[in-house]
Amino acid sequence: MSSSVNIHPSAVVDEGAVIGEGTSVWHFAHVCSGAVIGKNCSLGQNVLVADNAVLGDGVKVQNNVAVYGGVTIEDDVFLGPSCVLTNVSNPRSQVSRKSLYEKTLIRRGATVGANATIVSGITLGRYCFIGAGAVVTKNAPDYGLVLGNPAKLSGHMSRHGHRLNFDESNKATCPESNYCYERVGETVRCLDLDDEETLPAELAVGSKIYGSFKTP
Repeated sequence: MSSSVNIHPSAVVDEGAVIGEGTSVWHFAHVCSGAVIGKNCSLGQNVLVADNAVLGDGVKVQNNVAVYGGVTIEDDVFLGPSCVLTNVSNPRSQVSRKSLYEKTLIRRGATVGANATIVSGITLGRYCFIGAGAVVTKNAPDYGLVLGNPAKLSGHMSRHGHRLNFDESNKATCPESNYCYERVGETVRCLDLDDEETLPAELAVGSKIYGSFKTP
């Protein structure tokens, strides 16, 4: 394990866990043997990362989140406080299904809001935005805004987390970055920056609160 990893004295990191440089593991967190965590991640208070769970680089996991085996999280994902990830659709205490964990994939840049529940075996698309308290039972598309219980697609969000309002030509502009997005059928993509590219430094730090971008 790299010497640049910051592990709080109250945290438990089991032998065999892999943690990338620049990652912080905070109060009372537990990283199990077999877990793989990338670079520059942050695991908040009371976070569990189980064996066979995989986190990419730059992942932020807020307080009271358990990332179970079978869950794969790509780079730059945000998991809000107390959100729930699962790995078995029909759990029973009397029936062991440890060899049957269903795969859940959270793609690059996705946000999962506080107290949201992600049912096992689904994929959350790149830069999708799952609202607080949502119960997600089906795949979410790239840039999708998913709200409610059961959760439904309610629109699309930019990489900076703003609702995209498409015009007659199926184009929309993010009010914060000024990046242009295009909708073709059910697919949304950014025209100014490839989905796999990181944000340029000047756009990686917010300067205005969310409400200031809303139209009066």
